[in-house]
Amino acid sequence: MSVNLTKKQKKWLLRIVLGAVGFIILEILMHAGVFDEDRWWIGLLVSLVPYLIVGWDVIRKSIRNISHGEVFDENFLMMIATFGAFAIGEYPEAVAVMLLYQIGELFQNYATGKSRDSISQLMSLAPETALVERNGETEEVDPDEVEVGEIIVVRPGEKIPLDGEVIEGESLLDTVALTGESVPRSARVGDQVISGCVNGKGLLKIRTTKCYDDSTVAKILELVENATDKKTQVENFVTRFAHVYTPVVTICALVIAVVVPLILGGGGDVWISWIRRACIFLVVSCPCALVISVPLGFFGGIGAASRIGVLVKGSNYLEALSYVKTVVFDKTGTLTKGEFRVTSVRPAASVPSPKALLEMAAYAESYSTHPVADAIRDAYELAMQNASSEESGACASLDPSRVEKIEEIAGHGVLALVDGRQILAGNDKLMRKYKIALPGNAATDGSAERAGTIVYVACDGAFAGEIVISDSIKEGVPEALRSLKDSGVRQTVMLTGDNKAAAEAIAREAGVDQVYAQLLPADKVERVEKLINEQHGKDTLAFVGDGINDAPVLMRADVGIAMGVIGSDAAIEAADIVLMDDDVRKISDTVRIARRTMGIIHANICFAIAVKILILLLSVFGIANMWIAIFGDVGVLILCILNAMRMLVKQD
Repeated sequence: MSVNLTKKQKKWLLRIVLGAVGFIILEILMHAGVFDEDRWWIGLLVSLVPYLIVGWDVIRKSIRNISHGEVFDENFLMMIATFGAFAIGEYPEAVAVMLLYQIGELFQNYATGKSRDSISQLMSLAPETALVERNGETEEVDPDEVEVGEIIVVRPGEKIPLDGEVIEGESLLDTVALTGESVPRSARVGDQVISGCVNGKGLLKIRTTKCYDDSTVAKILELVENATDKKTQVENFVTRFAHVYTPVVTICALVIAVVVPLILGGGGDVWISWIRRACIFLVVSCPCALVISVPLGFFGGIGAASRIGVLVKGSNYLEALSYVKTVVFDKTGTLTKGEFRVTSVRPAASVPSPKALLEMAAYAESYSTHPVADAIRDAYELAMQNASSEESGACASLDPSRVEKIEEIAGHGVLALVDGRQILAGNDKLMRKYKIALPGNAATDGSAERAGTIVYVACDGAFAGEIVISDSIKEGVPEALRSLKDSGVRQTVMLTGDNKAAAEAIAREAGVDQVYAQLLPADKVERVEKLINEQHGKDTLAFVGDGINDAPVLMRADVGIAMGVIGSDAAIEAADIVLMDDDVRKISDTVRIARRTMGIIHANICFAIAVKILILLLSVFGIANMWIAIFGDVGVLILCILNAMRMLVKQD
């Protein structure tokens, strides 16, 4: 980990060095007996030089905060403790307290900067300009001035400023800043590309599909900027603790310094002794270790996730993910590629051929945008192309004029009027709705041969046959689910609107524990509700989806995880975590990051509170000196920061 200090940090370090030199000179003069009782004022003046060099900003912040009504903070505690040390003649201790406090603050500032680097490098994703073609010429403008549908030119080495479709050129895109993957992605004519990627060697012309505010890079920057705004339960606890704790210890220190010697009586030595104990009490009571290391730990966790191409929208979601025991997946597009193809065409006896059955279904689905409809149309056109090579005059494309009426029935299928005949194409619910009797061999039996989405077709009230459409599982899905179990997830569940046989076949191949099939979007929300109610204690449930129909479930789950590339805008907006490259294998990595983050934070809290309570008690009984108090404050702070910075170290 290289040490690169900012200009401000370098000045800060210079002040610390000068203060340290002054402290050493002060110690030498003190031990040489230069400052005796008659010349105490010389010692005070000499000690004020290094003290003000390192501590003037602490005093200024404390006075400013007091004027704004914010009295009890770490600046106030340091100022009062060091003023008390001066009052009892402990000049070197006063300088040492402020010096070591500033060392801890510099360390904390540097650590925060390092953890922010993992996230802030994303801020450089946004290109400052876009080269747009207008009136036959190229013009350099701000990206937010480019409208949807305009043509932008991206030269080699430049960042893509807006989302769009490649209309000319071919290149390789560097997506490492977005996805964490070092392997470049190819971009050809017709491919969709997202903003923030770096163009390789080829010149690309891209027709924009989104304005800048809706583009991928703008959405990412918005997520990053707001990532630490939402506090976790742990952070809320620390904030409440500090607000109560600081005034309580200040009052306790006042009691120790004034009330106790009044009760005990005695001369100046008694007062000096108890004031010294009060100063030690104030120094060690500073809650910096808790206030700083907890948010720093979460910041490091969010940064570690961003390095692998996972965006976490807030530290509260990272905390919730650390307790996840159940992960629920949508099927199509999440566990499977969503690339459907017809694998079986089974016409009824009344239908002359498989091609005739495909023709009915293709025309019925001719205006649908569903992937199943695309697969049926592609299969029909392929069958017609094959036929055209044998039969002259055969048409290889659909004739829209043959379709008189189409009605989509949500969650069921379509009803169409084709060549004057009523065609139904959809699931078994559609057949039951229109009282179409399915033959016994058409019922879903769950055999491997029939595994897939089954589209039943009826013509003029009679069953015409069935078409089986299969989807293939994504690469790495079985590995991802095994890894989730290794990371501590108790069960995996798949929800789908597909039929039971197709769903169970995918579930077996993927290694999913439970599967619920033939669900409408509302059914998915209901099922997730039931699964959430089955969780115990702090256990949480995560849902992984990509489509617009997944948005309600993503919002209802304890943690919603969306696909960043193929995911709909609604799904990404509703989700709490976004996988920028759609790789479900990164879910287990993020779970491990979340659990490691929480482990570090809990360790910091327990360590800081335990050490402070111990030294506070020792200071009251006069056992702890100022140097032990400094360790209880600055030493604990540095140790907690070092522990939190472990999140910045890449894990194998």
